[in-house]
Amino acid sequence: MEWFVERHNGTGFMVKGEKILEKEGLQKIEVFSTSLGKMLVLDGKIQFSEADEKFYHEMLVHVPLLLHPEPRKILIIGGGDGGAAREALKHEPDKIKMVEIDRDVVEICKKYIGIDEGALEDDRVEIIFQDGIEFIKNCEEKFDVIIVDGSDPDAVSKPLISKEFYSRCAEICDIFVTQSQSPFTQQQYFEAILQNSSVFSWRKIYLSFMPSYPSGMWSFLIASHKELKIDGELIKSRYEERKIKTYHYNPDLHAASFVLPNWVKGIVEKYGIK
Repeated sequence: MEWFVERHNGTGFMVKGEKILEKEGLQKIEVFSTSLGKMLVLDGKIQFSEADEKFYHEMLVHVPLLLHPEPRKILIIGGGDGGAAREALKHEPDKIKMVEIDRDVVEICKKYIGIDEGALEDDRVEIIFQDGIEFIKNCEEKFDVIIVDGSDPDAVSKPLISKEFYSRCAEICDIFVTQSQSPFTQQQYFEAILQNSSVFSWRKIYLSFMPSYPSGMWSFLIASHKELKIDGELIKSRYEERKIKTYHYNPDLHAASFVLPNWVKGIVEKYGIK
């Protein structure tokens, strides 16, 4: 047994476990068996543990999909572990396209972890191994919802927070959502996302708790070209009609997640988000 430590700006998160796989390729992929279950690490950054991944994937996926009246066609950028696809399938879409740059992530997650629960083998899920920004540049399809499930901005994923990427996504979807880092420990990345996503006429930030991510506070940006009403009763009725079963998410949490602390409100208001 050994201690894995993810360090960030003078802070760190420690978890005791045993490394069961390491592979160098487009990214350094590590899988650990820990007290939090299996844990995926890319380039030294924790992507999820089995104990808390539902906190993240359920909030990333169900918030945008329940704000759409009928999400039939969904695009996931990233998400090679399959957690986002697993949750999206609960809405019974006609088609999910998943664009993942690193084939090794998909294969390793399927073989050694399995949080997708079969989603990556579902006939409705098409996996495309390609750079997400290149796919978006050349995409001529329209989607009900685009979900960006990327890692911390680095050489591989930094283009996914660019103005060019957001502009193109805005042209081909009704609703867009992306994880937007920790406002507390990653404010530079958080503000870059706020600044570059201004191409959307309506934007909101919502928050969730992710214990194994830097600071535990995690944010998401949801955007559209029309105002999306956060109607608790409508969200609840869609949740019940679609017979969604969740571990972490519920309609009350959905509505509450848009209530921001004053200091976060102060940051987002600088970028025209109310």
